[in-house]
Amino acid sequence: MRRALNYDMAKGRHDLVAGLTVAAISFPQAMAYALIAGVDPRFGVYSAIVVTIVASIFGSSSHLINGPTSAISLLVFTALAFIDSENTTELFEGLFLLAVLVGAFQIVISLFKLGNLTRYISESVIIGFMAAAASLLAIGQLGNALGVRDKGNGHMQVLRRVWLTMFRGDHINYRALTLSAAAVALAVVLRQLVRRFGWPQIDMLAVLIITGLIAYFAGWSVPGGGGHTAVAVAAKIPRSLPAPHIPEVHPDWLPELSSGALAIAFVGIIEALSIAKAIAYETQQKIDYNRQIMAEGLANLGGGFFQCLPGSGSLSRSAINYQSGAKTRFSGIVSAATVAAALLLFAPLLRYVPQPALAGLLLVTAARLVDFRRLFYTLRASRYDAGLVIVTAFTGVAIDLDKAVLLGVILSILLFVPRAARLKAKELVVAPERVVRERIPGDLVDPSIIIYDLEGELFFGAAPELDRHLMVLHQRIADDDVKFVVLRLKRVRHPDVVCIERIEHFLREQTARGVTVLLAGVRADALRILHNVGIESWFPPVHIFPEEDEEFSATLRAVRHARGHLAPVEVGRSPVNAIDLKDRADLYYLV
Repeated sequence: MRRALNYDMAKGRHDLVAGLTVAAISFPQAMAYALIAGVDPRFGVYSAIVVTIVASIFGSSSHLINGPTSAISLLVFTALAFIDSENTTELFEGLFLLAVLVGAFQIVISLFKLGNLTRYISESVIIGFMAAAASLLAIGQLGNALGVRDKGNGHMQVLRRVWLTMFRGDHINYRALTLSAAAVALAVVLRQLVRRFGWPQIDMLAVLIITGLIAYFAGWSVPGGGGHTAVAVAAKIPRSLPAPHIPEVHPDWLPELSSGALAIAFVGIIEALSIAKAIAYETQQKIDYNRQIMAEGLANLGGGFFQCLPGSGSLSRSAINYQSGAKTRFSGIVSAATVAAALLLFAPLLRYVPQPALAGLLLVTAARLVDFRRLFYTLRASRYDAGLVIVTAFTGVAIDLDKAVLLGVILSILLFVPRAARLKAKELVVAPERVVRERIPGDLVDPSIIIYDLEGELFFGAAPELDRHLMVLHQRIADDDVKFVVLRLKRVRHPDVVCIERIEHFLREQTARGVTVLLAGVRADALRILHNVGIESWFPPVHIFPEEDEEFSATLRAVRHARGHLAPVEVGRSPVNAIDLKDRADLYYLV
């Protein structure tokens, strides 16, 4: 309510200008991205209306613009490849059902607050995916750019289809090649002019208008005597708004569509959140990520029932929205409404848009899709990152994009778990200079006390490492006849029952041998689990030292406790017997 009351005419004016500017690029992009997905251009335009407006209403980011994107459209093409592209009725029904499944997956992810899981997907996977997506986007438009029909079918590997199209297909249509080359040149030149002079970013729309006029006045987009045009033109889009439609459900489609929908859901979330985070970094806006994921899901679910192409956050349109001065999510609503008005007013003119010009724009889009500087930076950084990039990119081109995403996610997790499971252990000593620090070669060993520090994730994956460290500690206790052990747990994180059970087993075993184990620096999460498993029933509470006092560490308190309970003869054995451990001021802690 307060935010609504703070909305004024100044913000409304900024949102109106930004929304109109975004709409100018949304219309041609929507048509182009539908062609990438292999479906009727109108479904892309419908997505730029429905998906955009729903995400703007329910989203969290003030500047994120949703709708069809190149990466999502490529995944859609891959997911629908099992359906005969000539059977447009089934292809379109599969598209709508796919959008519903994508939305459902994203809503589930939001409801279970699983959005944070996306941070475990390595950025190297996303870079590899974008490289594969850009390659496939460029490869997929070669036929349209050259004015030849694509050969093969969706079941064939993409490189084989390109080979058949280029070397076993029709002769090159030089009129089409002229238009696609002109579109590429105009797109590059106009973008430079837009950046240099700060013009409105309508360069893509201008390219389509100019190339459309060239084709029209040359007579290439006007049907001849046989009803055919010299170059292919965009499909006729009806002058009507998206209407409600319940997708047909074919049970035998669900296994194929589900894997594709899951990949699209993850990529869509990552794409949207990455863009929202990047802009929020500039604006200092606080983003509710689960709410934004819910908005993505509602937008795609609703879009599936209104004949829409699945969508996500668009980098280009969101950047334009922000740079044009948008203040609130209302700019997205303005953009969607403007696209809807343009559809009603100018739909008949769209049949004069030459497909080779759209192909030229998409070739430029493919080149802009990859941040080459970041790609090479990542490849040089480490073998781990380079491997993820190469495997994801190769899988995307050689097999398909949805499997590349899922493989990348699996690899990220598989490679993350062993690294997270590295549990470090080190022995600490009380040095003659009255400092508790890590033991270094040459330090005398105190035979009466062992101070042992654990550091890392204390979850089930670290259990083998924990067993190894506890076995080393057990052997030291037995060999040196140690009576007191200070086990420092301050730097262990996220303990689970598997590792806590191993620690409990160690405590019981040493207690039975007459060894006193003191748990130092116990964090709240570990302390809670220890209480839950009933440790107080057999382990003295005074032997647990939670990390509560910032000025005096629990480790020092545990060491003083142990030293205070040693017999005089045992104290005399210690190489640090000159230290008065009861004097707080003279004992320091350094790890």
